[in-house]
Amino acid sequence: MTKADVESAVERTLGQLRRMDAPQSFPEEASGDKARDKPLTLADLYETHRMRLVRLAILLVDDVATAEDVVQEAFAGLHRNWKGLRDSAAAVGYLRAAVVNGARSVLRRRKTAREYVPPHAVTARSAESMAMMSAEHQAVVQALAKLPPRQREVLVLRYYGGLTEQQIAEATGISRGSVKSTASRGLDALQRVMREVEQATMKRT
Repeated sequence: MTKADVESAVERTLGQLRRMDAPQSFPEEASGDKARDKPLTLADLYETHRMRLVRLAILLVDDVATAEDVVQEAFAGLHRNWKGLRDSAAAVGYLRAAVVNGARSVLRRRKTAREYVPPHAVTARSAESMAMMSAEHQAVVQALAKLPPRQREVLVLRYYGGLTEQQIAEATGISRGSVKSTASRGLDALQRVMREVEQATMKRT
């Protein structure tokens, strides 16, 4: 499997999850004049973006309950900083960055907790979502879980979040150039992981 094959597999898998999880687009979908004229409310943001953000967090922390806690804290932070936000795009950007930072905190705590046992792979997505995915897609999700956190963040935000390099840079707090190089290293790492899985499967058959 070449690097191009791996990138295509990631794009297909996370693209399918994006479509399954929410019919509306994720980042700044309210870009028209009518959308800008509509008053921005926290309730509207919660209803529109919560599920997508939970799915994003699940892909980063591999646990549904923890992901929900991360997103809940992100919305609590948004409420505390509500007056300082200029529009819906800024609010969504704030939430996205808060989820990434919250997920990082979770992973740091796990790293220092010797008793931590990673959840079974099936809990990385809802049972319904996993059941609807092909074996190839499930393999990609499981391989993503084995990447270093920063590489995983960049690939998930790019292919699941559908974000540009600049938007990923803003969400993760790294430079645009680092986003590009991190994505490349992440695909290289995925290629190695998936090759190892493929070889192990061949040995068993």
